[in-house]
Amino acid sequence: MQSSATSVADYIASLSAERQEVINNLRKVIKENLPEGFEEGMSYGMIGYYVPHSLYPDGYHCKPKDPLPFINLASQKNFIALYHMGLYAKKELLDWFVEEYPKHCNRKLDMGKSCIRFKKLEDIPYDLIGELVSKMSPQEWISVYERNIKK
Repeated sequence: MQSSATSVADYIASLSAERQEVINNLRKVIKENLPEGFEEGMSYGMIGYYVPHSLYPDGYHCKPKDPLPFINLASQKNFIALYHMGLYAKKELLDWFVEEYPKHCNRKLDMGKSCIRFKKLEDIPYDLIGELVSKMSPQEWISVYERNIKK
């Protein structure tokens, strides 16, 4: 479910009070821990954190006019989703996250290739999310992306 909001503020304003609180808490954790160089904005109908063209002029290989996506945050119908491309592209990071998750949350990890789904909003492991987003700089993400994804 993609939003037609054109700004992060508009996206958040369109959510229920409960979802606004959770998204704002996740944004705070992400912004406090994300390495310098990433930028926040709307991306693919979600809140996005990406490598701007000023650091990576090539942009996203599927849509070079778009900056290189890294993390997206979305309020979906039945869950809050955190999409982290580093989990998809770097097996060591995925392995670390899967091993750490049970230490921070009693619920089973609900995850796709890069999507972590939080159905029980009261059980989001904010500290773990902060640690996860701190683990890859824009430069490392560019390197991993070029080596593993860009063709």
